[in-house]
Amino acid sequence: MLIHTVQIAGLTRDLPLFEVASGVKIAVLNIMGDVPLIQACADAFAEKLAPIFFDFIVTPEAKSIPLAYALAVKMDRPFVVLRKSYKSYMGDVLQTQTISMTTGQLQQLILDEKDKTLVSGKKVLLLDDVVSTGSTLNGMRDLMKKANATICAEAAIMTEGDQEVWTDIISLGHLPVFTTPSS
Repeated sequence: MLIHTVQIAGLTRDLPLFEVASGVKIAVLNIMGDVPLIQACADAFAEKLAPIFFDFIVTPEAKSIPLAYALAVKMDRPFVVLRKSYKSYMGDVLQTQTISMTTGQLQQLILDEKDKTLVSGKKVLLLDDVVSTGSTLNGMRDLMKKANATICAEAAIMTEGDQEVWTDIISLGHLPVFTTPSS
């Protein structure tokens, strides 16, 4: 297995390379269960985000949920999770579609009725694990606009791809996209 070694918030991690298209590989960051990394990222983000006022952290399901929780505890702010599937208890939801970088499939992002009420008129921080194409981030932006929330910052552990595209994202590092020339 090919890997790409990175430094994140003072910790070293070996990320496996995963082919997402012919000749295109990405380094996969999966923080699920990596408690030291989650905590180190939350600590680093708390420091970077200290000057920014926001009422809520908003994150998509699923890999960034542990980070949102750790950061919420660290900064004493609540967090909201944008779900990927509808459940009847969610009530009158807001929804949008995104395209997953890792699956290439359409996915939904759903803001449930309870959370829509919470974020309406509030300042929010959008938080994700990795921003690659911007599809999830754009979906999050769309839902916050529909919910009448104000986005005051956007953050991700890592940005990926063309670094110049992500200059407004508060991040802890950047990942290249690995391509092999066609023969």
